[in-house]
Amino acid sequence: MQKARSVLLYLFDSTHGAADHLIARWLFLRALGLIYFSAFFALLFQVRGLIGTQGILPAAVYLDDTRAAGALRFFYAPTLLWLSSSDRTIVALCWIGLIASVLVILNLWPRATLLVCLLCFLSFVSAAQDFSGYQSDGMLLEAGFFSLFLAPPGLRPGWGAKRPPMRAALLLLLWEWFRIYFESGIVKLESGDPTWRNLTAMYEYYQNGPLPTWIGWYVQHLPHWFHIATAAATLVIELILVWMAFLPRRWRIACFFLVTAWQAGVIATANYAFLNYLVLVLAVLLLDDRFLRRFVPARWQAGLAAATPAGPAAHLESQPTTAEPEPSPNPGGPSFAASSQRVGYRAQPDPTRWLAISVSAPVLTWIFYATTLPLVRMSWPDAPLPTTPVALLEPFRIANRYGLFAVMTPHRYEIEFQGSNDGQTWTTYPFRYKPQDIRERPGIYAPYQPRFDWNLWFASLGEWLQNPIVPRTEELLLQNDPDVLTLFRANPFPDSPPKYLRAVLWQYWFSTAPEKRQRGIWWTRPVPRHLRPHPHRPSRWPLRGRRPPHPHRPTPALTRPPPHRPHGPGAPFIAKRWVGRKPLGAIGAPHLASEIWDSCHHSPKGGPSFAASSQRVGYRAQPDRPPPHHHNRLGAPFIAKRWVGLKPLGAIAAPHLASEM
Repeated sequence: MQKARSVLLYLFDSTHGAADHLIARWLFLRALGLIYFSAFFALLFQVRGLIGTQGILPAAVYLDDTRAAGALRFFYAPTLLWLSSSDRTIVALCWIGLIASVLVILNLWPRATLLVCLLCFLSFVSAAQDFSGYQSDGMLLEAGFFSLFLAPPGLRPGWGAKRPPMRAALLLLLWEWFRIYFESGIVKLESGDPTWRNLTAMYEYYQNGPLPTWIGWYVQHLPHWFHIATAAATLVIELILVWMAFLPRRWRIACFFLVTAWQAGVIATANYAFLNYLVLVLAVLLLDDRFLRRFVPARWQAGLAAATPAGPAAHLESQPTTAEPEPSPNPGGPSFAASSQRVGYRAQPDPTRWLAISVSAPVLTWIFYATTLPLVRMSWPDAPLPTTPVALLEPFRIANRYGLFAVMTPHRYEIEFQGSNDGQTWTTYPFRYKPQDIRERPGIYAPYQPRFDWNLWFASLGEWLQNPIVPRTEELLLQNDPDVLTLFRANPFPDSPPKYLRAVLWQYWFSTAPEKRQRGIWWTRPVPRHLRPHPHRPSRWPLRGRRPPHPHRPTPALTRPPPHRPHGPGAPFIAKRWVGRKPLGAIGAPHLASEIWDSCHHSPKGGPSFAASSQRVGYRAQPDRPPPHHHNRLGAPFIAKRWVGLKPLGAIAAPHLASEM
């Protein structure tokens, strides 16, 4: 019983925490405040266009739909926006989080300000839907939650020597750092992606990420042996080297420098928002004060030495046990037995202290189990362990499973929005951060995260014609919605919105060195809307002078036809028809309609006929003339789009065809 009590105090009593990690904790919390600041700063310029009342995915609509769950809605969507989801409230939430992050940086009341940052960011993540589906958001929420137990109490705690870091919180933060690496390595092997097995995963990595950098352009053109070596190094670091965190002190310091150099290379060659910065900052906890003290100014070192208490026994009234402590296995660090003996005294009851332990011990143990179970299930899928503790934490995103780059993206596609007033001349909406102009040098924006640009990159990898973000953005651009237009660099239609709008798809590659030298371009792109050619017609492959995709690589989702139920003698395909502005009438607002048409003249079982679909969107169609298409030998479906406008005058205001793909 006495031993169990000693272990409990050793792990969860911050009074007798890891006194050799004061500087590491101070550095980590200041850096965490900077990461919070970058997250809230980026949201200030985007949040209205993302989840505002007139945004792409309004939080108010999402929360209204969630009300059907009754009281469980607060569990499914743990957000302060239940109080109000107006634009002012959403923006105020970002400002409060931004101010709190500044206070964390200044080391003013760190526990309270970290809690404010956590609640504000969780409130956004829980209501942002597709705009918060990133692993980096879960990483920040998990690290932010553990930091509540790591931070020292008080208004101006300084180094916080009277309350050293709680060992359980410190270990869980290192556990998160370890899982980010190790689980990412495991999923690379489990995914079956041949590029990792063949060590060719880095061949086109630098150009196919969400937001490449100009440094990545130069790295992309390095010899093949370099890309093979970096792919092998990635697996070695993620699967082997990170285990050095559990070895003695010198190994941990060496591990820190190796992973820090690696993360610096990733930050320079790709914009992954604050993800890599957070992983880099977590590694600081591998270091101890014995190593870091040499980098602290002399005047601060004196304050650190003066603030360091004589030892845990100074806070206890009874005498310690007489057993000799066993020697420490780590030079310069106390052993577990010695620390346990120091905390194994019979002290006067402290209700506040034991209340904190009684809360932190079960909560942190619960999270440790919830984060360990997914790791166990990777190698033992049928492990007879309860999953309810894991499910109960899912809405809060504080116990996550990670897996970065399990399958490499073999191509780079970009969605581009274009408007027109005559259906013939199309003007492009310029993006702020996404590759678009082939002569514009890719920038370095991280840790700033342009979530709209990121989501469009993800939409281009899947069935983007059915992605709600794309049609919703088009609908709002037809209204010249000011909040959504702030997500773009400029508005090409400042006086009035366009009559027609379309989204086209480009495929991008980094330019070659001769192309960049002769033409001054960073990118090349062929004509838009190129999908994968039919297997029996390789001459249609648009990549002239370039090798086609690796024959063993998985086909990207974009090149596959949309899912359907085969029926009848023909193959169905998707057509999207955008209905332009109605200048007259009760509605007056632009809207769009998206229907699934059949290439046959009859309706599939359980689905609407072409005529019924046409009548439902309010215009006269010719059911005996489905949209033009062609069949290939395999009968494979393909994607088509039709842009339909509305005549401004006339009793019927029947739509007419603007352009066809």
